[in-house]
Amino acid sequence: MPHYLAELYTPKPAWLGLSAEERQRFLAAIGSAMPALSSLGVEALALGKVDQTKLHAAPQTFFAVWRCPDDAALDALVSGIAQSGWHDYFETVNAGGDATDLAGHLAQLSEAAQR
Repeated sequence: MPHYLAELYTPKPAWLGLSAEERQRFLAAIGSAMPALSSLGVEALALGKVDQTKLHAAPQTFFAVWRCPDDAALDALVSGIAQSGWHDYFETVNAGGDATDLAGHLAQLSEAAQR
């Protein structure tokens, strides 16, 4: 069953303080790690800036949505992000787990209300 990770993140002062060359070096290292994650079936579905004009917009600056074939690949993705030093430069909120369809999610919501 597919697992997904939705990330919301905002640059920290440490990122803003880097030179353009330092940023490029860090981002190149991130890019070089992607083939290993791809070999596990990890896919970047969407990445971008949060549109602050949308109703109930998240306060973070950027988002990423990832699809993983299973929980092990999701764990590898989250671990790889942490090991890269990403969290030194970006304040990040993660939401991840296995996916269900609309009926399954409505059942999850119903069960949560009963607790």
